[in-house]
Amino acid sequence: MDLTREPILIVGAGPVGLTLAWRLSQAGLPVQVFEAEREIADQLRASTFHPPTLDLFDEGGITDELIAAGRITPTWQIRMHTTGERAEFDLAVLSDDTAHPYRLQCPQARLSRALAARLPKNTIHFGAAVSSVAQDDAGVSITVNGETVRGSVLIGCDGARSLVRSAIGAEFEGATYPENTILVTTHFPFEEHLSELSGVNYIWKPGGTYSLLRLPDLWRISLHPTEGQTPEEALEDASIRAQTREVLPQAGDIDIVEKRIYRIHRRVATRYRKDRKFIAGDAAHLNSPKGGMGMNGGIHDAWCLADLLIEVANGADPVRLETYEARRRPIARDDIVAQADKNRARMNTTNEDERYAYLKSLQEIAADPEKARAFLLRSSMIEGLRRSEALA
Repeated sequence: MDLTREPILIVGAGPVGLTLAWRLSQAGLPVQVFEAEREIADQLRASTFHPPTLDLFDEGGITDELIAAGRITPTWQIRMHTTGERAEFDLAVLSDDTAHPYRLQCPQARLSRALAARLPKNTIHFGAAVSSVAQDDAGVSITVNGETVRGSVLIGCDGARSLVRSAIGAEFEGATYPENTILVTTHFPFEEHLSELSGVNYIWKPGGTYSLLRLPDLWRISLHPTEGQTPEEALEDASIRAQTREVLPQAGDIDIVEKRIYRIHRRVATRYRKDRKFIAGDAAHLNSPKGGMGMNGGIHDAWCLADLLIEVANGADPVRLETYEARRRPIARDDIVAQADKNRARMNTTNEDERYAYLKSLQEIAADPEKARAFLLRSSMIEGLRRSEALA
């Protein structure tokens, strides 16, 4: 399999597709990226970077660039809104496991732009909608805005409705959760009204839950529609402000910088590859955002696949590419999707006895450095990435 004569084709210019393109181009391989949008999306999307992801991006100064644009978050917590009781986890216990023992809160578009700036000119094609894909013994081809483009292999980093996933015949096993999630950003200073907040806070309130994540100059709120509300009603400014006042009456009418509503899924593709076609990121797995694992897991997919493609380009047996699915699919299924599902189930309980039992258990873990390290190795995705590498 010659990966040097014709370009490697990537569908999707989000963080996963651009990570893959950057890694491959660093190795001198020809890459072309096709993105249906007109520019890098600056929408309200992922914002949590976990320690092993920051370790990976140390190369080339990308992590430093993200840190300069983001907010270092050394602790995160789960708390009871009514009493202020909390379990707080300090990632400093991971200092021997990572060069970045913290979460970084930074909009994903910052990473996408940093990667795009490091790619050769004319690598990314915006406004380039891919309508069909095909492969033969010699390579792959895609149809882009009515034109045919040839390549050596094709990787779909094209999200939940992935065309490439359909082309490899993969089912998207799993389910869609019943609730919608509303994301909002605001300048309201929650830290002045709720004592001892961390940078990331998962909060039980009477009858429900909300989250507060602090970006450099904004707070990011995660809410859910109240009982009987339609998604459209829940997304109205008046409804968002009313929900915020229920949590914090003194908030008044908060300013709303940006808002978005979406459904949450728990899904893993039944296969990640067919011959010369591959999938990665949201095209391969979707999960609850509780814990911030989706984007990071997709970046880890891209890193793994890039390394394998580089090996083959340098003369390794193409059979090495079979290890991609073997290394990444179990991690998506057992570590990313399953862990995010557990996080969601824990936060979604409305039973006060269950909440206090969870809280007590988490407080005991947080108070024991050995238990806290084991817990954080999993929740920070270090353990999953190590398992993936061991499967090589």
